[in-house]
Amino acid sequence: MLSLENNQLKAVFSQHGAELQSLIDQKTQKQYLWQADPKFWGRHAPVLFPIVGRLKDDQYQLNGQTYHLKQHGFARDLDFTIVDQQADRLTFSLHDSAATRGIYPFAFDLQISYQLTANHLTVTYRVKNPTKSKMLFSIGGHPAFTVPLANDESFDDYLVEFQPVGNYQKIPLVGNYTDSAAAQTDRMAGIKLSHETFKNDALIYQLKQKTVLELTTSAHQHGVLLDLPATDYVGIWSPYPAKAPFVCLEPWWGLADDRQATGNFTQKTGLHQLTSQQEFAAKYTISIF
Repeated sequence: MLSLENNQLKAVFSQHGAELQSLIDQKTQKQYLWQADPKFWGRHAPVLFPIVGRLKDDQYQLNGQTYHLKQHGFARDLDFTIVDQQADRLTFSLHDSAATRGIYPFAFDLQISYQLTANHLTVTYRVKNPTKSKMLFSIGGHPAFTVPLANDESFDDYLVEFQPVGNYQKIPLVGNYTDSAAAQTDRMAGIKLSHETFKNDALIYQLKQKTVLELTTSAHQHGVLLDLPATDYVGIWSPYPAKAPFVCLEPWWGLADDRQATGNFTQKTGLHQLTSQQEFAAKYTISIF
C-alpha cells in the first residue's frame, strides 16, 4: 500500500486499479471512505475506463468487428505502474497491451494523479492517444463514502446538496441502460437520502457548469465535498435493497449505453475523441470536514 499524508488527512492507495482505498481525518481518525465490505460492494473508489457503465449485452461493434467489454471497463482490475511519488503527490500509469487490445482496439496512455493539500485530495485523469488514428473513450470515478459517519446517526439523516442551486437534467436508468428520451430537467437544491432513493439504481445528472456536491447531515457537522470543475455527468448511488452504509458520488466523462443504442461504438453517447497525440485532462477534488 502507498500513502500520502499531512496533519489533516491521510490517503492510502493500491497499485491495483490505482485505487484510493482509505481517507482518514488525522485529527478524529474518522474513516470517510467505504471499506469495501463484500457483503455490500467490494470496492472503494474504482477508476472507470475506457467506458462508464454498461454496454448492451456487454459488447460493441467497431470497424466491422465485435468486441466484448464488461461494465466500467478494465482499468479498475489491472495493476498500474508508479511513475511519480512525492510527499504530496502520487501518479500511476497504465498503457495498452495485447490483452486490452483484444477487447478495446486502441493504444492509450492513462495517468491518474493524486495531490494532497490540507484537507483536499485532487484526482487528475490524463488520457493520451499515442497513435496516428483517432481514439474513443470514456472515463470516470466511483468513490464511495461512509454513511453514516457517526454511531448516533442513520443513513436517513444525510443529504446531498448541489451548489449552485439550479436546473439540472436528470437522466433515468432503465435496467442497466440510460433512457435519454425520458430525461427531464429538475430544479436541484438537494436530495434527502434514504435507501429508497436508489430503488431505480443510480441518480444521474448532466452538469454544464462547475458544480459542488456536499454529502452531509442537516446539522452540517461533518461530511464530504466533491468539487467538479468541468465534469460531464455525476452519478449518485447506493445499492438497493441492500441498505448499504455508503453513498457513491461519481464524476463521469461518459455514460452507459442508451436503451436505444445500436452497438456502434462510434455512435455511443458520452464518448470523448482524441486525435493523434492529443491529450484529455480532467480532475475533481474530494474535501472532508
